[in-house]
Amino acid sequence: MMLKAGLQNEQITFLFVDTQIKCESFLEDINNILNSGDVPNLYATDEQERILTAMKPVVQDLGHQLTKANLMAAYIRRVRSNIHTVLCMSPIGEVFRARLRQFPSLALMCVKIHQTVARKCEQYLAELSRHNYVTPKSYLELLKIFTDLNGRKKQELCSGRQRMKSGLDKARHWTTAEDVSKMQEELETMRPLLEEAAKDTEVTMQTIKKDTVVAEETRMSVQAEEAKASEKARFAGAIAADAQRDLDEALPALDAALASLKSLNKNDVTEVRGMQRPPQGVKLVMEAVCIMKGIKPKKIPGTMPGTKINDYWEPGKGLLQDPGKFLESLFNYDKDNIPDTVINLIQPYIDNEEFQPESIAKVSKACTSICQWVRAMHVYHFVAKAVEPKRQALQEAQEDLAVTQRILDDAKEQLEAVESGIAALQAKYQDCLAKKDELDNKCQLCEARLIRADKLIGGLADEKVRWKETVQHLDYMVNNVAGDVLLSGAYIAYLGPFTGEYRAAMVEEWLHCFKELSVPHTNEPNLISTLADPVKIRSWQISGLPKDNLSVENGVIAQYSLRWPLFIDPQGQANTWIKNMTFKHQGNTVLKLGDSVIPYHKDFKMYITTKLPNPHYSPEVSTNVTLINFTLSPSGLEDQLLGQVVAEERPDLEEAKNHLIISNAKMKQELKEIEDEILFRLSSTEGNPVDDEELIQVLEASKIKAGEIEAKVAVAEKTEQDIDTTRLEYVPVAVRTQILFFCVSDLSNVDPMYQYSLEWFLGIFIAGIADSQTADTVKERIANINEFFTFSLYSNVCRSLFEKHKLMFAFLLCARIMMNENKIDMAEWRYLLSGGMPVQELMNPAVSWLSERAWQDILSLSALDNFCNMAERFTEHLQGFKRIFDSNQPHRHVKLTTVEPLPGEWDTKLDSFQKLLVLRCLRADCLIQGLQDFVSAHLGQRFIEPQTSDLSVVFKESSPFTPLIFVLSPGCDPAADLYKFADVMQFSKKMSAISLGQGQGPWAEIMMHAAMESGQWVFFQNCHLAPSWMPALETLIGNINPAKVHKDFRLWLTSLPSNKFPVSILQNGSKMTIEPPKGIKANLQKTYLRLTNDFISTSTKTTQLKSLLLSLCLFHGIALERRKFGPLGFNIPYEFTDGDLNICISQLKMFLDEYQDIPYKVLKYTAGEINYGGRVTDDWDRRCLLSVLEDFYSPSVLIDDHVYSSSGVYRQIDTSLDIKGYLAYIRSLPINDTPEIFGLHDNANISFAQNEAFSLLGAVIRLQPRAASAGGKTREEIVEEIVAGIVEKIPQPFRVQEVMEKYPVLYEESMNTVLIQEVIRYNNLLAVISKSLSDIVKALKGLVVMSSELELMANSLFKNMAFLTGTLQNYARRSGTAIDTIGFDFKVIMKSVTEITEKPNSGCYIHGLFLEGARWDNEAGQVAESRPKELHTEMAVIWLIPKPNRKPPTSGVYVCPIYKTLTRAGTLSTTGHSTNYVMSVELPTHQSQRHWIKRGVALICALDY
Repeated sequence: MMLKAGLQNEQITFLFVDTQIKCESFLEDINNILNSGDVPNLYATDEQERILTAMKPVVQDLGHQLTKANLMAAYIRRVRSNIHTVLCMSPIGEVFRARLRQFPSLALMCVKIHQTVARKCEQYLAELSRHNYVTPKSYLELLKIFTDLNGRKKQELCSGRQRMKSGLDKARHWTTAEDVSKMQEELETMRPLLEEAAKDTEVTMQTIKKDTVVAEETRMSVQAEEAKASEKARFAGAIAADAQRDLDEALPALDAALASLKSLNKNDVTEVRGMQRPPQGVKLVMEAVCIMKGIKPKKIPGTMPGTKINDYWEPGKGLLQDPGKFLESLFNYDKDNIPDTVINLIQPYIDNEEFQPESIAKVSKACTSICQWVRAMHVYHFVAKAVEPKRQALQEAQEDLAVTQRILDDAKEQLEAVESGIAALQAKYQDCLAKKDELDNKCQLCEARLIRADKLIGGLADEKVRWKETVQHLDYMVNNVAGDVLLSGAYIAYLGPFTGEYRAAMVEEWLHCFKELSVPHTNEPNLISTLADPVKIRSWQISGLPKDNLSVENGVIAQYSLRWPLFIDPQGQANTWIKNMTFKHQGNTVLKLGDSVIPYHKDFKMYITTKLPNPHYSPEVSTNVTLINFTLSPSGLEDQLLGQVVAEERPDLEEAKNHLIISNAKMKQELKEIEDEILFRLSSTEGNPVDDEELIQVLEASKIKAGEIEAKVAVAEKTEQDIDTTRLEYVPVAVRTQILFFCVSDLSNVDPMYQYSLEWFLGIFIAGIADSQTADTVKERIANINEFFTFSLYSNVCRSLFEKHKLMFAFLLCARIMMNENKIDMAEWRYLLSGGMPVQELMNPAVSWLSERAWQDILSLSALDNFCNMAERFTEHLQGFKRIFDSNQPHRHVKLTTVEPLPGEWDTKLDSFQKLLVLRCLRADCLIQGLQDFVSAHLGQRFIEPQTSDLSVVFKESSPFTPLIFVLSPGCDPAADLYKFADVMQFSKKMSAISLGQGQGPWAEIMMHAAMESGQWVFFQNCHLAPSWMPALETLIGNINPAKVHKDFRLWLTSLPSNKFPVSILQNGSKMTIEPPKGIKANLQKTYLRLTNDFISTSTKTTQLKSLLLSLCLFHGIALERRKFGPLGFNIPYEFTDGDLNICISQLKMFLDEYQDIPYKVLKYTAGEINYGGRVTDDWDRRCLLSVLEDFYSPSVLIDDHVYSSSGVYRQIDTSLDIKGYLAYIRSLPINDTPEIFGLHDNANISFAQNEAFSLLGAVIRLQPRAASAGGKTREEIVEEIVAGIVEKIPQPFRVQEVMEKYPVLYEESMNTVLIQEVIRYNNLLAVISKSLSDIVKALKGLVVMSSELELMANSLFKNMAFLTGTLQNYARRSGTAIDTIGFDFKVIMKSVTEITEKPNSGCYIHGLFLEGARWDNEAGQVAESRPKELHTEMAVIWLIPKPNRKPPTSGVYVCPIYKTLTRAGTLSTTGHSTNYVMSVELPTHQSQRHWIKRGVALICALDY
């Protein structure tokens, strides 16, 4: 490319897309081309020679020397001049920004890309957190759509207008009085001719009548003879049939016998002949066949002397001499003439039981067949004998019939002669009649024309009026079609991703511009009226498209878009609609997809849907599809729900409304079809229109139908009004239900596992309608439905919520319901969630008990209208507010009947919600209880009571294609409970389980298929560990065929919360959250329920085991529950599990059995350093864990009635008790743990409660749409205002030279060097801040590149370690001591910082620290317990005194860590400490160090307010 541009001097465009960047070095080359036009080391030696040779003439023409440098320079100039680089890169993400920073020359090319973002997209992102990208492709699509649709719509309108005009013109010309007059004259001329033709016809008719009488007489004679012949033929046939029936009785047996004979071969016969001593059966058969054949027997001596008997065997063998001939003689036997003597001789054999085929079959196959033949001949003889008389009678009847037939033939000849004469007359008559009919038809046609002309004139009169109006309307539409189509095209190209409100706002803005620019358009154009086909919309709705306006718009956008639609479809409604529509695929066009060539049809449609409620697609994806926001809108859902509730409550009304919709559509369709038919016939009729009977009929039908429809429409309108009036009574149910649905659907913003489908929601809704209490009035019924369904939904959803979110959900339901009733001011709602900014500055009137943070909250609360003078009047009611502040139940003031009412007018002026705002300011730690009371007051006590989930209840609601999902908390495993339930359901042997992970997917799939066929349960554990297999699982579940899957099949799944878990499975499954027990009591109960008396009794030290086991279980509960107190409990919230406890229990029993004395050191090491300590990464947390463990693994716990807390609630009990006794004690423990058992101050509960309250509010905040900028300001304007405010507050930089002169670098004073370094750092930071603030504004405007420095500011200014090192260095230099032997001693100064005017002789003073978990008692000079509700206190000045070879004291001090911020947690550094950690100091105390360790006492550099 470069050679072509440089050597051939051709201009080339180099298009480079970021998807081609396989290696970042590509960008280096692009950057070089843009900067210099060259890429280092690009050309080979031969290519360089070509360049130098080609450039010689060019350089000579310029008059330069032919040096290599000049030649290459000329070549590069050409390259830079001719190559035009176009870069296409996605503006999203860090990669793009990093590339701009790395290669600044790209910036100019990319700024243009950033400028394409439209204003509404920014507002959309700001308000709803939804990303949408408007690209040049959208604009090009608008142009294409407008071009196509404008031409198509204009042609459609013009065609319709022309058709109407054509019909109207013909109607005007054809229906005149002149046409009627001509038809009347023709009628008068034809009438005399018609009369003459009638006379001729009458004469001919009389002659025909006479001849017809003769013919009739002959015909009657023929018919009589025919009757006789028929009767005789019938008689003969009856005789023949009777004889045949008799024969039919014998023929089957005969046929069977003959068939049996045919099956024989010669060998079978030869076999019989060869018998030397034939069995009796064979002899019988041979005797019978000899008799039948007339063969004489041979006389042989009998058994008695002198007697002779007949022997047929020898003669019979003679018959068998030739088997073929013998068999043929049987087939040809004269069965019709068997002598009676033969029959008489054969009769004994027939009667002989041994002479049966079954008996003979036992001795000979051939004899069996011969036996069958003999018996068949015998039967046939008697049948033939009976039939013989009937045969003779038949012969006589047939002879008589022949005589009768000859007589009949003669009569027919006579009749034929007579009829031929009549035919001649008939032909003459037909001629006369045809002439008469022709004239008659002409008269009738003329009369009919007159009648039709009258009807045509009358019928077209109404149509002409309507058509004229239609033509006028079409003229109006044609003239304004451009604006309407432009609006619709813009709708299709741009508005798909937006919600209904944004669409309406932009359309309104566009219409305003239309008017300003005089763009022709109709009065109120919209997408549906311009492009939609009502019939198609109706078919869409039958296929499942929701009936609300937004959904119909989405359908039209999908129909006309030039790109494949991608539906944002969290509720699956678009998916259902698409699947219900059918498409035909055929054609010869092919498409190459990968390596495959597949057929492609021009009507092919591809629809893409996503379940993600708020997907973020890159511009590359957005430009290749049409994003269509199918997210359910409140109005759309409300309409659907109204239909549902009315269908359930008043099915008659819903049916009537649906019938009306169908009826109206049908009537309109019929009218349209009639009108189309009229217009078609008018336009296609050539000649006189009065001859078009179908046209007249259509006109008549149109007039009748129009009248019917007009009457029906009037009735329908009245009925529809009645229906809508009744439907409107149920609107409160639909409104309440849609509010609840969006509460539920928003929960996924809190946790990715909180997914619920519309189908699931509607199932609960319909069940709620059915199960709610009936009432006498509609109003009461509505109240019952709303109340029942609200709680039913709450109960169902709570089953799948974590405990920490259940109150949040109840409060959200309550608040949204009240917002709908305008009972909550939105400004006050926002204040409750996120606080506010003070608009005035007033001094805190109660510094002694009211924190500065609380006072700032009150000042910001006063900015709200209903609290406008609260801050000013706070002093007047100081004691009243203090009573609430000091109250044990301050939350009770949110109720109207208060325990501790608000002072002054505030108690009556504020409602219960507004009182929550006051509670948030004064006692945020009681806000949770306040919210509970608020929900209880407005929704009912049951909405704040615990909602338990039972496996059996969930199982009843499941099905073979509905998975059951356990949503886990860390450390929880529901397997034991599930196996127990399977045992109860008798499925313990029919359940397969697998723990998912790498490579387990195929095995799981095989297991699932087998279980679906056999009706077993499948248990897939830890789905979150197999994210790559989750799409396959989603497909497996989606493909379950309800008709084929076994009814007993169930799929059980477990997963930690994961955004990789398929949304469709979550939405359609039954979810249950599994959490560890909350509180020490619940933890103890869970552990002891698993223990057995056998386990304890097998120990050699039962008593000690029981005591230490209780201690260990208490420690486990405390280790878990300390996490809820945040940094006061542990800096990092470790996930201790039941497994840690189980191994400790096993080790405890083992060590007690193996050691004579209890090995406390070993027990503490295994638990504190390995089993539990192995999870601990922070050294200060390990110190805390070991300190807590010290209280529970010590000899003192073996003492009877040993107490673990000062209240004595947690104590050792009688070790003679068994497990049941321990469980009884555990059940007596309090549900809520007090801080004392953790070794914490009561104030720790305040911190915990505040964190819990703000966590709940934070979860609610995530469910709120982000508000747009106030006053319609853009993001850039807001940022500029903020930047300006910050710039005003930036101090002037230090004058480094002046500082250096005042504090010169001295060997004796290292702190001067530290100071200079800090001043330089400080000035650099100020410079970076100033420049970055300026650059941020420029970057937002696209004037500079957003650098990484602008995005990552310096975290801190003051370098703690430099300061401390400088202090030690000063001492080292003065004293001549090695710095690595010097440490700090600590002394707390009693003076305040204002009283200290000089620096110390050695070391340094530090101040500005805050103490958390305790306070400094200046009078006692030691650490003391915090005062109630005092969470943080200022620490006195601490003197850090350098001291060589210092040994820390062993007692009397608390080694207190110092952290930068309240969170304490940070990144673990190489020192083993958090990056948030600064150092530790020793503070005097009379308590043991373990006391303050358990209190979580620490010093903090800066609070968060």
